[in-house]
This record gives sequence, C-alpha cells and structure tokens, in this order.
Amino acid sequence: MRSRCAVLVLLGVAFAGGCRRAETPSPSPSPSPTAAVAAPTQSSRPALVDPSRATERAPDRFRVAFETTKGQFVVEVTRAWAPHGADRFFNLVRVGYYDDVAFFRVIENFMVQFGIHGDPAVSAVWREARIPDDPVTQPNRRGMVTYATAGPGTRTTQLFVNFRDNAGLDGQGFAPFGRVVEGLSVVDSLHSGYGEGAPRGMGPDQGRAQAEGNAYLKGTFPKLDFVKTARVVRP
Repeated sequence: MRSRCAVLVLLGVAFAGGCRRAETPSPSPSPSPTAAVAAPTQSSRPALVDPSRATERAPDRFRVAFETTKGQFVVEVTRAWAPHGADRFFNLVRVGYYDDVAFFRVIENFMVQFGIHGDPAVSAVWREARIPDDPVTQPNRRGMVTYATAGPGTRTTQLFVNFRDNAGLDGQGFAPFGRVVEGLSVVDSLHSGYGEGAPRGMGPDQGRAQAEGNAYLKGTFPKLDFVKTARVVRP
C-alpha cells in the first residue's frame, strides 16, 4: 500500500531558480489497438527548442500512448476540461518533448510526477514558457492527469498522475485535463523506492535535474523509470 504524503510536501519542491510547488503534482501493458499517429517530424523538431512554435490548438478529444520502461499506458484528454493545459500537452507530445523523460518523483499513495526534459538546454527554454491557469472543472481522482505548479500562472511542462483520490488538490488550482484510460497498473508499478525528492527525501533534486538532465538522473538514480516515447494515437 502506498503511504500517504501530505499535500504540502507535494507542493513544496525545489526547482531551478527557487522553490517550486510540485510541478505538483501521468502510464502500460503491450501496445493497445490504438494506432499511433506520426512520430515527431523534422518540421516539428525546431519547436522542441522554441515554445513559440508549439501553439497548435488541440483536438477536442485525443489520446496519447506513453511507452515506458514498465509498459504502456494511455491518457485520454478532454480539451473542455482545461483548454490551456490540453493545448500545451498536445504540442509537447507533438514535438517529442516527453521522449526519454524520467518519472523522477513517485510518492506512494499520492502521485507520480514527470516532465523535466533530459537535455538541460531544452529544459531551459521551456522553464519560463508558462501557460494561463484553467479553472478546476474535474476532481483529482485516481488516474487523473494534472499539471504541477508553483502557484498561479506557473504551469509549464511538468505533469503528475494521481495514484489516489486527492480531493485536497482541487481547491488549490490543480486542474486535471485528462485521465489514464489504459494501463493504470503500469503507472502503479513505476519505481517508488527513492521517495520524496531532495532535500526532504532521498529522491532527485529538481534543481540538479534541470541543470544536468538525464546524466544526473540516470547516473545517480539508476532505478528510475522513464517514458520511452509519447505519441498521439487514434482511438
């Protein structure tokens, strides 16, 4: 059973340049029958290092298949739940942002967090590419996918998947934009042995992860699980 962690801890995570609330707080078996849409193309790659090029409007509903080191999980996004968040997520997936990204903060009975790019140069250009807040229209139930945040107007690239019903997050502005519809057991299986991040726990320090990327994460925390690829798929 995943032990409960206080919401305050979730929100108080070190971030390059200051204290960032868990870009606070998304997983599975073999590929589903959904068919992958095209992988990121050369034309989309410039947007990986230039957020101003990654501004397409997301479909009203779409799915993203995450291939991970533990299997595949699928997230279904409903744009009406949180339009700004859905648009940003769609564009990040489209440009391949989440490929080779670590599940760097896994808190039992709370959530799993990811979204720091493995290349520090890419992380740096997205760090200040904030999106407007969305109102909270859906609860942070088990399996819901939400942006981490350091407060109003600070959402960028980091996401979390709720392991349990976290109703306490709803009133704090954490607006789910999607939910895991396949492979939630894969999300549950992601390595949680490092626990909370430094300095509160033994897990990765977000500041170093931002500054040193996967060289730090893979070298110091070899048991971390990773996203291999994330692709928009057709139902």
